[in-house]
Amino acid sequence: MAEAKTVNLTSPDRVLYPDDGITKGDLFAYYRDVAPTLVPHLRDRPFTMKRYPHGITGEVFFQKQAPKHLPDWIPTRQFRTWPREGGSRLVDFALVNSTEAVLFMVQNNCIDMNAWYSRVDKPDRPDFVLFDLDPPDDGFELTIEVAHLIRELLDEVALPGYVKTSGADGIHVVAPIVRRATFEQTYAFAERASRLLEQRHPGKVTTEWLKKKRQGVLVDHRQNGHGKTIASVYSVRPKPGAPVSTPLHWDELTADVRPRDFTMQVALERIERHGDLFEPVLEDPRPLAAAAKKLERLGSEA
Repeated sequence: MAEAKTVNLTSPDRVLYPDDGITKGDLFAYYRDVAPTLVPHLRDRPFTMKRYPHGITGEVFFQKQAPKHLPDWIPTRQFRTWPREGGSRLVDFALVNSTEAVLFMVQNNCIDMNAWYSRVDKPDRPDFVLFDLDPPDDGFELTIEVAHLIRELLDEVALPGYVKTSGADGIHVVAPIVRRATFEQTYAFAERASRLLEQRHPGKVTTEWLKKKRQGVLVDHRQNGHGKTIASVYSVRPKPGAPVSTPLHWDELTADVRPRDFTMQVALERIERHGDLFEPVLEDPRPLAAAAKKLERLGSEA
């Protein structure tokens, strides 16, 4: 007989956000409410547990291998990984395909939900190109401007982009693609687009990895590698106020927007009002090849 899907919350009063008094129980309640909207974005993606056993100010550790106490009703899939320290190993990744699986992760001290860009049936074919914007100190307003520049460039190559606050310090622009391109191709596309923007808007956009050499907002194309993870849309982030990675309409991304504006309550109210603004990321992918050709042309004209 299949094991019943139940998750018992322990230590609901444990404070995870000391400055705000936000508890594990508060996080559990949010994820229970948001899960029907969140799960489609996590479904069938290898999941990395990022665990905060002592809240956001304590140690944090990543766990790719599904824990031994994973319930039978949470599926796993095995993939080979190449750790930084060298060699390779086989890892059984959990798949977060249900509300209860999300709640199991919260019970096991995950705050944000981190999953691959690809799904298990085509692990080498990403679902999207990611533009990860990392602001300079006190430069969030400039980051908003750069997000709009990325959108304009994506419009030029006929590849729609969708925007969300990262919930931490930056902005994510996501361009959903048909699952034919490889990670090498999405990486190359993101790099070419970022360098073209850097050329067009010196001082505003940079691809410089070293922070001390940067001028402007880093558009980090390196995040488009195989096996990279991203904090999913609707993830709570380990920052003061428990901000949520929240999708926006482009016309809402005005100069006064700040990541901390989007609390758990605000995120749920927005879903109530707008539905899932990131639904097109799942439902309306476009071919990358045609966009890449157009981008190449733009680059040669620059």
